[in-house]
Amino acid sequence: MSTFPLRIGTPDGLLFEGNVERVICRTVSGDLAILARHCNYCTALGMGEASVVMEDGSRRTAACIGGMLSVMNGKCRVLATTWEWKEDIDEQRAQEAKKRAEEMIAKGGLSDHDYKIVEAKLQRALVRLSVKS
Repeated sequence: MSTFPLRIGTPDGLLFEGNVERVICRTVSGDLAILARHCNYCTALGMGEASVVMEDGSRRTAACIGGMLSVMNGKCRVLATTWEWKEDIDEQRAQEAKKRAEEMIAKGGLSDHDYKIVEAKLQRALVRLSVKS
């Protein structure tokens, strides 16, 4: 299968650079797969599972929380707000974050703004846990 160059970075730095067969991400408008020779494209990333099919056919999975994906002249770049490879996810930390968020929501009394923040924290924890399992 054909490959293309992919770079994955976050505000903390470059996480991956190499040739891949495919990258699959959740965008704000649905799931998207990028293959070699994809047309130029740019989109905002949503919150969900992402996967990369490597040159050798193996697959790496990650939790992706927001950012941008662009394809320009055959090169794909992902600049994610958060990108955690499955093997790097701390399941206990994610479980604790989920529990804290659920407790805050159950307690109630949150302003609309605070509720949205807590809800986003809960969703991030759920994404991490779903990727880890």
